[in-house]
Order: sequence, then structure tokens, then C-alpha cells
Amino acid sequence: MKKPGGWIVAVEPGSLGERIGLKPGDRLVAVNGHLLRDVIDVQFYSAEEVLELRVERHGNPFHLQVEREYGEELGLEFAHPTFDGDIRRCVNHCDFCFVQQNAPGMRPSLYVKDDDYRYSFLFGHFVTLTNLTADDWARLEEQRLSPLYVSVHATDPALRRRLLGRQDAPDVLEQLHRLASLSLVVHAQVVLVPGLNDGEPFARTVADLTALTDRPVASVSVVPVGLTRYHRGPCRPYTPAESRAVLDRVEAWRAQNRRRWGRSLIHPSDEWYLVAGREVPPADEYDGFPQIENGVGLVRLLLDEWAEVAHTLPAGFSVRSATLVCGTLIAPVLSRVVEEFNRLTGAGWRLVPVVNQFFGPVTTVSGLLTGRDVVAALRGQEPGDLLLLPRAMFTGRYGAGPAPAGTTLDDLHISDLAAALDRPVEMAGTLAEALAAAQD
Repeated sequence: MKKPGGWIVAVEPGSLGERIGLKPGDRLVAVNGHLLRDVIDVQFYSAEEVLELRVERHGNPFHLQVEREYGEELGLEFAHPTFDGDIRRCVNHCDFCFVQQNAPGMRPSLYVKDDDYRYSFLFGHFVTLTNLTADDWARLEEQRLSPLYVSVHATDPALRRRLLGRQDAPDVLEQLHRLASLSLVVHAQVVLVPGLNDGEPFARTVADLTALTDRPVASVSVVPVGLTRYHRGPCRPYTPAESRAVLDRVEAWRAQNRRRWGRSLIHPSDEWYLVAGREVPPADEYDGFPQIENGVGLVRLLLDEWAEVAHTLPAGFSVRSATLVCGTLIAPVLSRVVEEFNRLTGAGWRLVPVVNQFFGPVTTVSGLLTGRDVVAALRGQEPGDLLLLPRAMFTGRYGAGPAPAGTTLDDLHISDLAAALDRPVEMAGTLAEALAAAQD
């Protein structure tokens, strides 16, 4: 272990940490004699009723002892979730790796290929399980880190090794069985590549993962390969006709699963439906939306949220005029919502789908829009009183940094966009956020 412990950057007011005198700038080194590697260790070892903390302040060590109520947390925020600032790098060579398709000249952190099971547990990042050590397995057993998010892609060992570009990749089914023996839960992902792991290999993958449904596989997302104009391999996107064929097959499996287990288990990402020109399923077919961060069910939540808002708009509801920005993929759905909103309120909102010039028009999702493309699309237009931009295109606390929160992939801050377009700019991740930002 490198130097143990993590730097505290914030202490929640009224929390246990504040009551015992912890301060920003302190270094929490150990809990109950356990040296700390990351925030997972803090969560795990501070679950006891009596805590003895080893702390450093200005280089001087001291100890604190405190009794903790059940469920009470220390209330600490650390400079980095892994205290040494390191992250386990991916050593696979997937032809469809999105990080490898980044534009040149971006901030260095955007070229980091994360394959860290700790980030999978903490933040839902998908990992391949190809770099786990004996110590990692021991920690998984001791701390029961669950759920994990696993990129499977194919269960046939030879095909998966070809997809990962790594001939020594372990058998993922054996790893899933081992996770099952530890009572850990997995949310699996299958990225489909035309002509490679779809067709019969896909059917085998689904059958193998379905056989593990009791434990550990709780859900399986099916995602089409994502490409940018910087991709240099043989991959290509799915056509609308191919997307419809994939959906036909998957929907049949989903219906069978609902009859057998009362849940769909397999979930196509929204992109399949949008490219195919089909309506997304109702909410009760998403099993509680276990992979919403993977683009599975966002459109359904948007539509259901709008249906609720549309029926509860108060008489005389008034908002400022606004321009909404989105990627081209969601534009047909969002345009229907904006048109109905304008009809009900007379607001006159405008929707501007922005073609992604930075990554190329093949990249159609809102979350990969850049600030410069937004500015270029809106310059010279009359945007109204307010610009509403997708929250997904900005970094968060532990986003694709290091960069301040509210920064785009091309390093423009939201304040830069407001200055360039001479309008207030707000981020919105939901319709409720958009309406709240635009209210008079």
C-alpha cells in the first residue's frame, strides 16, 4: 500500500465527523486499526458501533474515539475516492473502445481507460474483470462489494478474447459463478458489434446469462456499438432495419422472461428504439430501471415525467422563453414534448438539435455534445430569455475530470457558454429541472 489515508475536503454540517472535530485538511489514516485505501474502506470499517480513528492534522497524528448510532455516517468528503489518486487502467484492446476514439488534444484524463472494480462498485462503471488479482478477490469476499457492473459482450471465451483484443482474458462465466459463490450481484452489459457478436453468438450469451439469473446476474443491458469519426477499425453502426431485427429478437426473450420470472431481465438501450423508430416499452417492463445510467430507460422516464407534468400544470403557468439544446438522436421524441408544452402553455420554447461536429455526425447522443458545437449552432439565432443545455454534457463531482463541475468535454465552462451566447445558461437533466430554471 502507498501512504494510507485520504485527505478530507468537506465535513457535512451536523454529521458525526463534525461533532468529533474533524476538519477539511485532515487526513483520515485508519479506522479501528485498519489502514484506509479508499472510501470503500471508510464505509466498511466505520460500520462498527465504536470507532477509533487515526487522523493527521498538519502532519501531526492523533486519535479519536466515538460511539456511532446505527446507520450514522461520518459525513466526510474526500479529495479522491481512491486515496492514492490512482485508478486501475484497462489493458484490453477493444476495437470499439470509446476512449480510443477520442479527439486529439483533449485533457489527458479523458484518455484514461478505467477498468477498476472499485469504481464499478462506487459509481456503476462497467469493468471487464480481466485484471483482478488474488488480493482483489479476497477483498470482494471480505467486503461483499455488490453490485458490480460487468462488460460481458460475449460468453464464448474465444469470441470474448477477440472482442477484448486479449488472448489471456479469463472465462467470464467462471468469474460470474465465482461471484455467485460470494453472493454478489452483477449488472451485465453486452455491446453488440454488427457481424461479430450478434446473431447466434448473441443468443448464446443471452442463454448463458439467463441461466445465472438467480444470482449473480440481476440485469443485462444490450447496447449498440458507439463510434466517433476518429474510429479507425472495421466497426460500423447498426442500420434502422438491423436495429428493428435486434429488437424483435430481444423483445421475444423479454416476454419469455416475464412469463417465467415476472421480470424482463434483458434491456435494450434507448438507442435501439430511437434508431429503429419505435416507441420505448412501458415503465413496468424495465424492472425498476437498474441500468438507467447506461442509457436504458431514460426516454421512458422522460415521457412519463412529461405525462405527469402535463396533467398538473396550474392555470396561468408562466415561464420565460427558452431554447432547449439536445443531440440529434433524442430530437424526434423531445420535439413532441416541446410542441405539446407550447400548446398547453403558449410558452414558445424552441428545440435545437445540434449536429456533433467535434466527434462527427455519427455521434448523436446529447451527453457527448461539446460547448463549441453548441455555440456554433446557436450563434446568430434569437434564443429567447434562457438557454437550457443537457446536464449530461457537463462534468460532475467525479466526472470526466479533472475539470471543474459544469465543464464540457472541450473544456468550456457553463459561464463561457453564457458569455459567448450572451444569455443565461442552465443545465437540466429532467423536465422538472428545465421548468424550475425557466419559471418567472
